[in-house]
Parts: sequence; structure tokens; C-alpha cells
Amino acid sequence: MLGPTAAGKSALAFRLAEKHPVEIVSVDSAQVYRGMDIGTAKPSAAERARVPHHLIDVLDPDERYSAGRFRADAIRAVETIIKRGKIPLLVGGTMLYYRSLVAGLDTLPQADPELRKTINAEAARRIMPNDAQRIQRALEVFRLTGKPISQLQRGEVGALPFSIHGCALIPERGELHRRIEQRFDAMLGAGLIDELKQLRGKFDLNQDMPSMRAVGYRQAWSFLEGETTEAAMREEAIAATRQLAKRQLTWLRGFPGLLRLDAGSPERAAVTLHLLLDEAR
Repeated sequence: MLGPTAAGKSALAFRLAEKHPVEIVSVDSAQVYRGMDIGTAKPSAAERARVPHHLIDVLDPDERYSAGRFRADAIRAVETIIKRGKIPLLVGGTMLYYRSLVAGLDTLPQADPELRKTINAEAARRIMPNDAQRIQRALEVFRLTGKPISQLQRGEVGALPFSIHGCALIPERGELHRRIEQRFDAMLGAGLIDELKQLRGKFDLNQDMPSMRAVGYRQAWSFLEGETTEAAMREEAIAATRQLAKRQLTWLRGFPGLLRLDAGSPERAAVTLHLLLDEAR
């Protein structure tokens, strides 16, 4: 079950878990990091005790994760869940991860630290922050291989040992914007700034690391550095989250084979998914 940030994916997943023996496989590039709980809207320990989750808290925020590693980890998690006689439910909004799982990725070159420093310096001058990470990686791959990343990503690394029924939770734009604003205010109230302070004290972090580029953390970092006010930080984070959601929705509308569900009608969406899960059993 895919969808933009704040669309209500987790709530719907827990609703499905009330009637079906599901285990959730997270498709989220920020929830893989330990300690990044508030700003990623990570399920609580109590929620994870009630419904098993996979691919959450996989590594520390000073480490790097990749779509290729996600694919391998997700396949392993799904196969394990199926062997237990349970239903794997993939839930999240990192579209590259989902694409890597269903379409495959050729082996891409590992990051080159020195080349990345050079590209980061160029990007800081010429690339908008919201697009920086994606463009920097594309440039890095091209300079290392002489091939565009899109060409390398088209190859299949092997057929999946199971079938996937993809669906997308599509919210109405105005309602999604309202939910995004409410959720970020809730994160601030729950202690997002203090969470980032603790992470910076525990790990050797910098704002160019993938974990710290996550929406919300990136803006909170600037606030802690004294580069912006708290009010401006809030507005920037909400705007960045809206832009993220817009990109996610664009991807979802163009990806083939997805069953599209109306996030504004959770009852109807739940009925449809209950039927699909009944068939999966």
C-alpha cells in the first residue's frame, strides 16, 4: 500500500491488521534509521508489538542505505512472513524503493566519497535543496560509469519469488495539505527538535547525510544552526513536505498496475483491501 506522506497509510494498515494475519514491511527510506522516531512518524513500540513490522530501525543515522539493499531486505522479509503463514503488507511512500522491488535495479556503483564532495560543492551553488540528493546521485553514477542512472536502473536483477498486488492511497489535495500541517505541528509538540539534538550528540552527523536530508530533519537542522527562526523552520518544513507529497502523487499516477483508492473514503478503501487480503489467504 503506497501513498504520499500523511495520507493515512499506517492507520489503514493497522485497521487491516485487526482482521487479517498481516505483518508490515516498511517502504520508507527514513524509518530505516534508529532514533529517528518523531520526525518519521514511526510506529510506536506498542504498535509494533501489536503488529510485527520489518525494515524499521535497520541502521544508525550516520550510515547509508540504498534501494538495492532495500530490495534484498524486503524480499527476505516477505519470504519469511509467507513461511510463517502470514500476509506481508508493504506500506510506505518511498517510491524508488517500491520501484526497485517490482522492477529491479542493476548494480549501481558504490558512493565515491571524494567525487561526492566535489559534486556536493557544485550542487550547493547550483541545485535547489529539494532536488539535490537525487541529482547528486545521478551525477555521481554518470561520472563513475559514463552511463545515465536511468539506463542502469532499467535492468532486472531477477524475478521476484512472489507476486505483488500494488495499491495507492490517493488523498484530495486540500485535505492532504491540512493533514501535513497538523502532523508536523504534532511532531514539533512531541519533541522533534530535542530528538535531533540527541541524535547530533550521539552520532557524528552532518546535514549532507541521507538521514539528515529527510524532510523535517533538514529544516530542524538549519534551526539548530541558527540559520532560521522557529516560525520560518515550521513554514519551510510544511512547504517541503507538500512538495514531497506532490512528487509522490505524480509518481503514483504514472506507475502502471496500481489499484487507486480514495484516501477520503477510508471505509471504502478498507473494504476493498479486506477483499484483496481474503484472496491472498
